[in-house]
Amino acid sequence: MKFTDPTPNFIKRVLNGRLITCDAVLLAVKRQENDLKRTDWRWTWNPELAGKAVKFMEMLPEPKTGKAQPLAPFQKFIIGCIYGWVDKDDPTIRRFTDVFISMARKNGKSLLISGVILYEFLFGKNPANKRQLYTAANDRKQAGIVFGMVKDRLRALCKKDAEIKRMVRITRDEIENLNDGSTIRAFSRDAGLVDGYEPHVAVVDEYANAKTTDMIETLASGQLLLPSYLTFIISTAGFDMNVPMFTQNYPYAKKVLRGEIDAERYFAFIAEMDSAEAVDDPEKWIEANPLMDVDVLYNQIHDYLADKLASSRADGTLNSKLVKNFNVWRQATEDSYMNFEDWKQAELVEKPDLRGARVWFGIDVGRTSDLFAITWLVLQEGYWYLDGYAFIASKNGLDAKIKTDRIDYRAVEKRGEGEITQLESGIIDNDRVYEWLEDFIERNDIDVQAICYDPYQFGPLLTTIEKNHSEWNMVSVRQGTMTLSMPTKQFKDDVICGKVKHSNNELMTAAMMNAVLMSDNNGVRINKNKYSNKIDMADAALDAYAVAFTEDIDNYLDDESVFSDDFGF
Repeated sequence: MKFTDPTPNFIKRVLNGRLITCDAVLLAVKRQENDLKRTDWRWTWNPELAGKAVKFMEMLPEPKTGKAQPLAPFQKFIIGCIYGWVDKDDPTIRRFTDVFISMARKNGKSLLISGVILYEFLFGKNPANKRQLYTAANDRKQAGIVFGMVKDRLRALCKKDAEIKRMVRITRDEIENLNDGSTIRAFSRDAGLVDGYEPHVAVVDEYANAKTTDMIETLASGQLLLPSYLTFIISTAGFDMNVPMFTQNYPYAKKVLRGEIDAERYFAFIAEMDSAEAVDDPEKWIEANPLMDVDVLYNQIHDYLADKLASSRADGTLNSKLVKNFNVWRQATEDSYMNFEDWKQAELVEKPDLRGARVWFGIDVGRTSDLFAITWLVLQEGYWYLDGYAFIASKNGLDAKIKTDRIDYRAVEKRGEGEITQLESGIIDNDRVYEWLEDFIERNDIDVQAICYDPYQFGPLLTTIEKNHSEWNMVSVRQGTMTLSMPTKQFKDDVICGKVKHSNNELMTAAMMNAVLMSDNNGVRINKNKYSNKIDMADAALDAYAVAFTEDIDNYLDDESVFSDDFGF
C-alpha cells in the first residue's frame, strides 16, 4: 500500500495566506519548508512514513461512536512532520525526539495523544522489542484519564481487527503487546517508578499544571541510551507564569521556531492568539483553535466560543476563557499587579553601561533562611533601567527550597542573577552581601544616589555600611500603603508607557508575576498571592522607586550632552 505526503496542502494554504494562523504556526510551517530544501545534514524526508502514520491514526475508532475519525489538516501536519523525518542511514531513527505542542482546549488533543501512543505500541521499530510507553501527567488522576482513553481506543480497534485483538492484553494498569513485549502504563510525578525504567515514548498531558521539572527530568533520565525516544508535551496555556512550561519550555520553543536556537531534533507547534485583543475578531479565533479549519466543525466551535466569550464578559471570568479557549497565558487573578505583556514589552535587548551612572539601590532583606534582594534603578535618557541580584539561602536544603518556591535557583546562579549561600548553615551571609555590594559599586564607578531599604532586619548590614561608606545616602523606606501607594501605582504606569525598562532578569520577572495588589484606607501596595511565592525582588524595586520616582527623567543629562557644543556653561 502506498502512502502519500499529508503535509503539502496545509503548508501551501498557510504560506499563501488562505488559512489564518498565528505567527508561531507560520514559523513552524516555514521551518518545515526550509528543512525540505536542506541537504547538509543526516536527516531525510520520507513522505511514505509520514503518510503511513497519519493513515493509521485516521483508522482509529472514536470510542463513543466506534467510527474512524479523520485528522484535521493541522494534525496531519504535526504527525507528518514527526514521523516523516528519519535518519538517512536508519529509517527506524526519527529526527524528532522532543515535541512541544500547545493549543486551546477541545482541539483534537485526544487524537494526537492516543494516536501517537498506539502507533508506537503497535508499529514501533527502535527498539524492536520491549518498548516502554507512558501516558504521563502531573498527577495520577490526569495520567489515568489519558491512559483510559488509550485503552478505550485500543478496545474499539480490537473489535475491528482480530489480529490486533490477538496480540494485545489489556489489564487495569497495563497494556501489553504479546508479540514483542512492549507495554503502555500511566506515569505521574507522584507515582513510583518501575524496574528497568526506560521510556521509549512518553506523552505528557497538561504540562502547564506541573509546578516543577521533576516529571520531565525523571522521564529524561531513562532515555539516555535510546536513539529514537519521543517525549511529547502537549498542553494549553495556564494561569501560573512561574511554572516550568512558561519559564522554560514555551520560550525555548519560540526561540527554536524563530531560528534563534539550532535544535534540529526539537519540534514545536504553538496555536495561540497573537494578542489577547484579537479575541474581539471572530475570524482570528482559528489562531488558537486550528480545528476550526474543519468545515463541518467550524460553526459548532464558533458558536461555542462566542457563547463562552459573551458569558465570561458578563460574569467577570474572561481571564479563564482567554487561557482555556484561546491559549493565552494570563495571571490567575484579576488583581495581579503587573500584566505579563506589559512587563515583557518593557524588556531591553541589551543592558546599558552602568559605569559612572547615577544609581538608586533598593534592598529587601527577607529572612536569613530565605532571599536577600538587591535591585538598582539607573537613570537613562527618558527612562529608568531596572535590574537586580539575589542572595539565596539553603537552610533546609536547596532542593526542598526549589520545590517549595518553584524557582530553579541553580539556574538563577548560572544566569548571574544571584548566588546561593556558601555557609554550611545555609543562611545568608551578611558579610558576603556587603562585599558584593561594595565591589559592584566600585567596579562600575557608580554614583550612589541612595540605598533605599526596608528597615526590618536591616540593622547588621546598615551598621557595616555606615562604618565603611558614610558617603552613601541611606534611606529607610517605611513599609505601608501611606508610603508605597503612590510609587506602586506610578511604577506600573511607567512600565506600561516605557519609562521603566528591565533586563529580563527572570527572578525579577517571577516576583512581578507573583505580586498582587492589596488595598486599605491609605492606598495600595503589593503582596504575594501565595505564601510560597517570592516577591522580594519586586519589593526591593519599589523601595528604590519610592525614593527615585520624583526625579525628572525627561531632563536627563549624560556626560556626552554636558560636553557637547549645544550645552553652555
